[in-house]
Amino acid sequence: GPSDEGKEVGRTKQELAEQYTIRRRFWTELLERARPKSKLHAAISASRNNWIGASAGIAGLSYNYVARKHDARVELYIDRGKGCEDENREIFAKLQANQAAIEEAFGDRLEWQSIEGRRACRICKALRTGGYRSDEGKWQQIHDELISAMGRLEEALRPHLRKLRV
Repeated sequence: GPSDEGKEVGRTKQELAEQYTIRRRFWTELLERARPKSKLHAAISASRNNWIGASAGIAGLSYNYVARKHDARVELYIDRGKGCEDENREIFAKLQANQAAIEEAFGDRLEWQSIEGRRACRICKALRTGGYRSDEGKWQQIHDELISAMGRLEEALRPHLRKLRV
């Protein structure tokens, strides 16, 4: 029969396949609930990844839903590509200069992450209600909170993104 190492590899592959299946179902249900409320992610398909995103209307800026096992977040992710670290930080700084107005429009504090040592930056709101491994009976509540937070994030950032000269 298979060796212990072979059995471990098989278990790992099975766990990953299960994880991917659950995440795809989590995203499918979220996207179905979000479509009537917002067109932002209407053209996006569910994936097995822990995030799904849509363009913010500026190259390299995207509005992402992120789901981990037990929590989730919404974010504006700033990554204009390889060699654009300074440009990413410049965009982030311009937005952060309006932090008070953005957070007031959002209705809560946001996390402003310059992410030292990486080229990307993000502005996000973590939600502790649950994640894709939470009881599926809680998914509707998690999805509703994510959709609401995404709508508020996009609305709060929209006027500031329009002013960017990039």
